[in-house]
Amino acid sequence: MHWLSRHRFWILALICAFCTGLIFSGHFFPGTPFLSVPWGGEQSFEDLLRREGRKTPTRDDFVFLGIDQSTLQLPPMTTEEIAGSRAFQLMTERPFPWSREVWALLLDRLFGAGARLVMFDVIFSPPNDGDPAFHTTLDRYRDKVVLGANFDMQNAAQAVTPNDTLIPPQQLLDDRVGFVNFWPDPIDGKIRAATYRVTDRQLAGLPPHPSQEIFESLSARALTKIGHADDIPRDFRGHMIRFSALDAFEPRPLYEVFDPKFWHANYADGSFFKNKIVMVGSSAQVTHDVFDTPMSPETSGPALHLQAMAAALGHEFLQPTPPKTGLALVVGAGLAAWCLIVFLRRPLLCLGGLVVIAGAYLGAARFFYDKSGLLLLTVPVLSALLLSGLFSLGFEYALERLEKLRTRRTLERYVSKNLVKEILENPDSYYSTLRGVRVPVTMLFSDLVGFTTLSEKADPEALVAQLNEYLTRMTSVVFSNGGTLDKFIGDAIMAVWGNVRSFGVAQDAKNCARAALAMRWELRQLNEKWRDEGRMGLGMGIGINQGEVIVGNIGSQERMDPTVIGDSVNLASRLEGLTRIYGVDILVGATAAELVRDEFHLRSVARVQVKGKTKPVDAFTFIGARNEDVDPQLLKWIEVYEEALEKFRARDFTQAKILFSRFLEFYPDDLLGQMYLTRSLEYERQPPDEAWDAVEVLTKK
Repeated sequence: MHWLSRHRFWILALICAFCTGLIFSGHFFPGTPFLSVPWGGEQSFEDLLRREGRKTPTRDDFVFLGIDQSTLQLPPMTTEEIAGSRAFQLMTERPFPWSREVWALLLDRLFGAGARLVMFDVIFSPPNDGDPAFHTTLDRYRDKVVLGANFDMQNAAQAVTPNDTLIPPQQLLDDRVGFVNFWPDPIDGKIRAATYRVTDRQLAGLPPHPSQEIFESLSARALTKIGHADDIPRDFRGHMIRFSALDAFEPRPLYEVFDPKFWHANYADGSFFKNKIVMVGSSAQVTHDVFDTPMSPETSGPALHLQAMAAALGHEFLQPTPPKTGLALVVGAGLAAWCLIVFLRRPLLCLGGLVVIAGAYLGAARFFYDKSGLLLLTVPVLSALLLSGLFSLGFEYALERLEKLRTRRTLERYVSKNLVKEILENPDSYYSTLRGVRVPVTMLFSDLVGFTTLSEKADPEALVAQLNEYLTRMTSVVFSNGGTLDKFIGDAIMAVWGNVRSFGVAQDAKNCARAALAMRWELRQLNEKWRDEGRMGLGMGIGINQGEVIVGNIGSQERMDPTVIGDSVNLASRLEGLTRIYGVDILVGATAAELVRDEFHLRSVARVQVKGKTKPVDAFTFIGARNEDVDPQLLKWIEVYEEALEKFRARDFTQAKILFSRFLEFYPDDLLGQMYLTRSLEYERQPPDEAWDAVEVLTKK
């Protein structure tokens, strides 16, 4: 652990380097489980930016006439309505695909209304009886119309073009034909980019050549015809576009153009189409002409072409972070996490710092996306930052726990375990009590009987070993019963309950009582062991009192000690000293006795006025706990003893003598019984004066 602390700086560097290296390597091994997650997640984050970030402005001059379900089926019409429209006659003669004369009529109607350009996202490949009429119309409006073609990528990129009747051969080189293909992302199949120009060699998978033929997309042809050829990217790669809003190009039913009611109501007798770019294509669900894009899994093909045109007109292309820059950002994130953890060194602040940095970086990613179209590498960078930071914080936490454990073990050799726990776990609460506060506590003083005399004769080394063994056992008893070891005073012990953490006044007193009885039992075990080893046994006196004391840091400027002071403390010490006078090993003050009486068998000892006190106090001793096996015969005769003591205090010395004598018949070695029998006999012969109240006034400590 010391080694870890000394080399913390470099260990944290290794942790951050390892975490950053994991993220870094995911770029070079995209198929590796776990390592590829941040880089795969980057695509999802970029899609989120596309949905939530700035959009390409919707163009009011783009109109989408959709071949929707209502157009395919046509609403119910009267005979007059059908007879009055050549288009409706053709559309009702047979189901879609109709005679291509319908498209010729559509072009005449739209251009007659002042349309600027008409685009067909339709492949007019199979021959049709209306082809001649449509061909004538296409020639008439050749500068204002574009038809679609398609590369069948599953069949060696074979081109599917308008038939030869409509457009002469080499259709893809005719400026009225543009390919409709969008190439999806090979990983998830979503379309994020538009390709405006391709070459025949590119489609065949061959390297570029000066003699290669160049084909333009439907949107590129349209942009050229409206005078925006300079806005078309001149290369042959896909360009990620900033999409317009999802509802930017909602389709209008195509049949309405031929219906006089809608032509008048919805299109202002055609003036709606003046200078408009009109896209004609499928919008019916049955045709399945939809693509999966970041905006929607069902983006219609015609709307996608309009999106590509709008992006080119607004130069709304997105740029990925250059690979070298992205990798540098990943390394920088790991370095930032390392600096944060190493130099800040406060876990909560470090965690807050990581959150702030991550939030700021997310804000920067949104800013760059909105302002410049830069897709700032985000998920791998934040993964490196947070992974490095959290793993480093985990190490710091583990190191702190180890340090705290080492500190606790060291401190527990000198101060109470529960005091150490409170200092380490609730330092603010504990330190606030050290300024001085009055609290009710229960105190225990214990001292060895005759130890000073023994120390003058015994071997010092053996005596110290025996004393340490005794103090170890007694201290363990105090700790196991929730007490605080206040101090050692030579061979004496001072322990307190309720000063560091209280379980309630009564419970603190009961915990202290359990400790006293356990100390009694432990000393018996030690004495048996010592006698078996040929060593002298020891006696012990314990004084217990409960009351209000002052808890605080007591001492000098050079050295201070957290302890308790007050009259209640002094009384506990006096009670311990009285154990020698009354021949018992435990004396309990009246207040503590009342708090524990329901769980412990008590025996009255005396009513005394100790030195420094003006009021007498009742002192008791423990017989045992009520939940333990206590001799029922003893308890029966203790009742006789208690009755005798009451008679004694009531000045009925004759009756007291009789009852004490009866008690001593069964317990002749009982020192208290002998003492009170002797006094009863004395007072029977020579009664005390009228002021006598059975209180012993002690003039010595």
